[in-house]
Amino acid sequence: MSVIERIESCGIVPVAVIENAEQAVPTARAMLNGDIDVMEITFRTKAAPYAIQAVSEACPEMLVGAGTIVTLDQCIQAVTCGAKFIVSPGFDRKVVEWCIDREIPVVPGCVTPSEITAAMEMGLNILKFFPANIYGGLAGMKSLSAPFGKIKFIPTGGIDTKNVGEYIAVDFVFAVGGSWICPKSDIEAGNFEKITKLCSEAKKSALGFELAHVGINCSDADTCHEVSDFMNQAFGFPIKEGNSSNFASTGIEVMKEKYLGENGHIAIRTNALISAVHYLKARGFEVDWETEKRSGEKRIAVYLKGEFGGFAIHLLQK
Repeated sequence: MSVIERIESCGIVPVAVIENAEQAVPTARAMLNGDIDVMEITFRTKAAPYAIQAVSEACPEMLVGAGTIVTLDQCIQAVTCGAKFIVSPGFDRKVVEWCIDREIPVVPGCVTPSEITAAMEMGLNILKFFPANIYGGLAGMKSLSAPFGKIKFIPTGGIDTKNVGEYIAVDFVFAVGGSWICPKSDIEAGNFEKITKLCSEAKKSALGFELAHVGINCSDADTCHEVSDFMNQAFGFPIKEGNSSNFASTGIEVMKEKYLGENGHIAIRTNALISAVHYLKARGFEVDWETEKRSGEKRIAVYLKGEFGGFAIHLLQK
């Protein structure tokens, strides 16, 4: 995967402030143990370039970038030390041009129409939205996404485990960033197990797995109607008829012909389908991209390979 694809697949970009470069690798490994394989090390400290170099050399499985880049000199130093992407709190044309010329992903902070327009003119479509809580959060980004429909944001500021799912589920959010999963105080104290726990909890909240519905395979349309009618007569479940299936309430889909799965399928809803695919792949579960469904350019559903208890499993984008 490309750097940008890695960021999208992870879904969460921890913003780490590291005062002692010796803490960089243990912090990165703690994040990896918590299912986070992307990190942004801020250039707010003297140790930042050395921390980036340490992670780049010792943890190749971690995609490390540099954040809080406010000058071109910082940008050059960060990339020289091994940063694979650059994040800036604001829009600096010199930094953006330098990165574009060298095909280094750059995510500048843009919160106004003028800043977004300037970034678009340079070919960028993924921008940092910082501080998100000050500039209107989801409502602010939604308003901006109306005239700038091709722009996706990485909001940072005011996001935590409680609301990360709300942010990552919307179309105009590419990923989220924040330091709540790697507090500076815990890094300095060496509380790496806590960081792993915070990362794991945030990842699960971001994915937001939940049962959407159960699909029942029928041999033909007549049998499908019989099953649907039973659900309605017995339990009062309303029937919604479709081309290939009927729904008896929102929780039961009755197929008009047999599809994947010996008995049917189980649909699992998630806030972030791409991130969910990456998460499941790390656990040994592959998806069958031939079953993918889209709404325009947006992926909305895909099946896992194989069956589980006679049921196929497919993911649904919330």
